[in-house]
Amino acid sequence: MHVPDGFIDAPTSAVTGVVAAAAVAVSLRGARRELDERTAPLAGLVAAFIFAVQMLNFPVAAGTSGHLLGGALAAILVGPYTGVLCVSVVLLMQGILFADGGLTALGVNITNMAIVTTVVAYAVFRGLVKVLPRSRRSVTVASFVAALLSVPAAALAFTLMYAVGGTTDVSIGKVAGAMVGVHILIGIGEATITALTVGAVVAVRPDLVYGARDLRQRLQLRVGAELVDAPAAEPAVPVAARSPRKVWVVGLVTSLVLAGFVSFYASANPDGLEKVAADHGIDKKTEDHSTADSPLADYGVKDITDARLSGGLAGVIGVGVTVVAGSAVFWAVRRRRTDDVSPSGTSTTAGSSA
Repeated sequence: MHVPDGFIDAPTSAVTGVVAAAAVAVSLRGARRELDERTAPLAGLVAAFIFAVQMLNFPVAAGTSGHLLGGALAAILVGPYTGVLCVSVVLLMQGILFADGGLTALGVNITNMAIVTTVVAYAVFRGLVKVLPRSRRSVTVASFVAALLSVPAAALAFTLMYAVGGTTDVSIGKVAGAMVGVHILIGIGEATITALTVGAVVAVRPDLVYGARDLRQRLQLRVGAELVDAPAAEPAVPVAARSPRKVWVVGLVTSLVLAGFVSFYASANPDGLEKVAADHGIDKKTEDHSTADSPLADYGVKDITDARLSGGLAGVIGVGVTVVAGSAVFWAVRRRRTDDVSPSGTSTTAGSSA
């Protein structure tokens, strides 16, 4: 659902740019509360993993493909505010380095793919885990449903933007029907990837899944004819001392393999937005990308003629750049949180108040 330049007019793009900037600013503040000793090291990895999986277009129907959007996955793994930042970092890297998604449409893309998917998915996820049995399986089921609903929600958001600022004269009813219809199918793939990934992490390190932290079920003992909560036992090893390094290494290697090797076998069919745009004439005023001459444009390395090597190397570079850029952002946010709660900061605040 990477919207290119020319689909949405300049005023609407500017408004969505303001919305996106405001949401990123709010998320930077909110992420300070989410990025602790567990999530901070993994947030950059989540961004890199989303970048890698977005290269794996899967066939849907009638010559259409889809790929992960990632908002649901990021929100559940590292929190909704951090999730918005993760997807935004991915979109920025894709737009600048790989000419994927227009630069004037960056606000549109962040609003659709980072904000709408994250907000909808996390709201659905939290609602479900409150009513489902408190178990790891419930987390996986809630992840599936949340991711499934987030994709057509983003498609509907694009339709509303097109209704306000579309540059071609196409019936909004046709656009809505085509976009939501195909993205419900894509949502099934999104939901499957999200549920499998969240389920895998929950199985080995549930403490690393932000959305599952308060789902630990208290052990109950039978006393007479009644069940009573057992006293909470202290873990043998403090959670803060359990390094996520192994999960980080496995995740990074998986991302590199997916982007560098598996991506060669991805579907070459146009994705949902591209297919709908071509079928209904939305793409008549598409503009050339500002970075179309980038050495990595279209996910290939310039001057490397072997398609497999070119695409694989571009994918590896993309994962590397994204994990470095994302980690730098989240390290800075985490450091700001540390500064805010440091003893010197507290005493300064207290002195000012006095």
